[in-house]
Amino acid sequence: MSLHRRHLLAASAALAFAGPATAQGWPDRPVRIVVPFPPGGSNDIIARQLAEALRPLLGQPVVVENRAGAGGNVGADAVAKAAPDGHTLLLAAPGPLAINEHLFREMPFKPERDFAPVALVASVPIVLMVTPGLEARTVAELVALAKRQPGRLAFGSSGNGSTNHLAGELFKTMAGIDITHVPYRGAAPAMTDLVGGTIQMMFDNMPAALPQVRGGSVRGLAVAGTGRAAALPDLPTVAESGLPGFEAEAWFGLVAPAATPAAVLQRLQQACGQALADATLRTRFAEGGAEPGARLGAEFGTFLGAERAKWGRVVAASGAQAG
Repeated sequence: MSLHRRHLLAASAALAFAGPATAQGWPDRPVRIVVPFPPGGSNDIIARQLAEALRPLLGQPVVVENRAGAGGNVGADAVAKAAPDGHTLLLAAPGPLAINEHLFREMPFKPERDFAPVALVASVPIVLMVTPGLEARTVAELVALAKRQPGRLAFGSSGNGSTNHLAGELFKTMAGIDITHVPYRGAAPAMTDLVGGTIQMMFDNMPAALPQVRGGSVRGLAVAGTGRAAALPDLPTVAESGLPGFEAEAWFGLVAPAATPAAVLQRLQQACGQALADATLRTRFAEGGAEPGARLGAEFGTFLGAERAKWGRVVAASGAQAG
């Protein structure tokens, strides 16, 4: 049994005895997980896999609802203002939980104030890809091409403030190149345009990128983490490809409205711990290149605080802004 799996099982067991966690009567109807991006992207894939694992543990249907817009802020705001009864949750990437507050001039909610942390569900490598018709076959060749044609190459993202947006901004800054950001309403439409050649490059999360790279619809150049990814071991990291120190990784976290009763939050955390320790879900995550999370409740809250500080520094360094 892996260390992460033992950690989750132990945390779940502790939560089961952590005070009045019976949450009698909850859930008494379907539980809704809001994904603040369109269907087909990594956030959506992870949410649907988690929902399937939670259904038997909660004894109610767990449904996924996609509410995209404003870099994830539309769906996140809907959950922040939802009834705090444990029946409406948010599964989000770093954007609405850790990045957008640094990127947008005005926010309709405050992540630290308006959400209660439930679980870090998964983390995934980010892959740098180019459209197949582009002549660049390595990171060095891509940088050289961008320098020969300043402003001509466009990179897509799932929206302003997304991790793939900021990964592109970080790449632009560290490589000293002029490339154009094209935000989409989600990663799936951006991937469609990358395959078709409308945009030339993109950073995207492994679960969504993996089938496209393996199928040859796009060309993978590198992964953006500190080490190579098990799902694509032949791809070097961006750092080892000429940009030492480059690092960007995505994660997906489950949160509830801030005023959700403690007993319900404990029950949710316990169920998530059990789901994330389950071999079937872990296998499904691994097949898509995702690593199950290992932080529940307050531990996940501490992680969120560190991520907000980290991405705040990246946004400031890149000069990226949104509306």
